[in-house]
Amino acid sequence: MKSLFSLEGKVALITGASRGLGQGMAIGLAEAGATVIGAGMSDMSATREQIEAIGGTFHDLKIDLSKQGAPSELVVEALSVAGQIDILVNNAGIIRRAQAENFSDEDWYEVINVNQHAVFQLCREVGKHMIEKGSGKIINIASMLSFQGGLRVPAYTASKHAVAGLTKSFANEWAGKGVNVNAIAPGYMVTDNTAPIRGDESRNASITSRIPQGRWGTPEDLKGAVIFLASDASNYVNGHILPVDGGWLSS
Repeated sequence: MKSLFSLEGKVALITGASRGLGQGMAIGLAEAGATVIGAGMSDMSATREQIEAIGGTFHDLKIDLSKQGAPSELVVEALSVAGQIDILVNNAGIIRRAQAENFSDEDWYEVINVNQHAVFQLCREVGKHMIEKGSGKIINIASMLSFQGGLRVPAYTASKHAVAGLTKSFANEWAGKGVNVNAIAPGYMVTDNTAPIRGDESRNASITSRIPQGRWGTPEDLKGAVIFLASDASNYVNGHILPVDGGWLSS
């Protein structure tokens, strides 16, 4: 049973691994035995320290996924570092908040570019490599707003609906080629992105009261889900959006 969830000998590329959910998943993948390549603009030394402390291997690649051609460049760099990519976790994302009637075109395109376009490009480019070798696991990070509308975040909501759709679309084409494409939809998590919501006492209380488990999630809560979807345990799971939400969607 241990071997079913083992990632020994695997290489995982994860975007946005400097902190929060990305850091938690990166550490989880390393704990399961994977060599981890973190990609992003922020300092990833804290992630490196935690992975190396458990005897794992971590490489960091500095890249701005909002720049034209950056996703393709990232895949080339990752392959030059490790020679293979067995697992892709599309975690990097941004959010902009404003009333819908005042939401600017600039904020719209910035969010869509990072959260949707870069995810599409990374899936496509890493997918080519995985199809060629006949195996691979792609895990996109969706959201509760892949199912709901949210407030004051139209671009983020649109992008996360798109992530769910892309996941299903790629899964349909690649399931028969040895590549599993799935997504995790985190519930309300303690991250930098949710700090404004958690800082609103009444809204924080309202959200917490609706979570059957009675608390916000943490980055550690995603470890089991990402290891499952990255391992042989999920070999017959395709196009699934896995909520990790403390029961939010069922409430």
